[in-house]
Amino acid sequence: MSIRTVAAPALLSLIMSTTIGCSNPGTSPSGLAPTQSIGSPSVAPSGGSTAVSASRFGGRTPGVVYVTSQGLYYDTFVVTDPLPVEGRFQRLTDGQTEFGPGQPGYLGGRWWVDENSNGVQDSGDHYFLCPLLPPGRTTP
Repeated sequence: MSIRTVAAPALLSLIMSTTIGCSNPGTSPSGLAPTQSIGSPSVAPSGGSTAVSASRFGGRTPGVVYVTSQGLYYDTFVVTDPLPVEGRFQRLTDGQTEFGPGQPGYLGGRWWVDENSNGVQDSGDHYFLCPLLPPGRTTP
């Protein structure tokens, strides 16, 4: 049996368990409304093919994050908010970040928002978990 035959179902299972398996419905980070860009003013999806399906998120709060290095938008949902300030976090500014799924530097949706605008991760900032869900797309 090839590694591809084994890896594809395992990856699908991991994605599905991350998406569906959370028993914690989560709450939204401050200012997050349904189908808005995480950490920024509302960015509503446009066009029928890019609309966020409510069934994809169950009762969780959906959002969108733009990955600048990929030029792609990703659906996301709040899993845990807030997170304790332990471990590594990726900076999220106005619903945008530099790295996304498949890239070194993407930390699985562990976000840091610099709420006190001092450029340093500290207790005055916001830390939460919102994984980015493939596939990315070119429109919000």
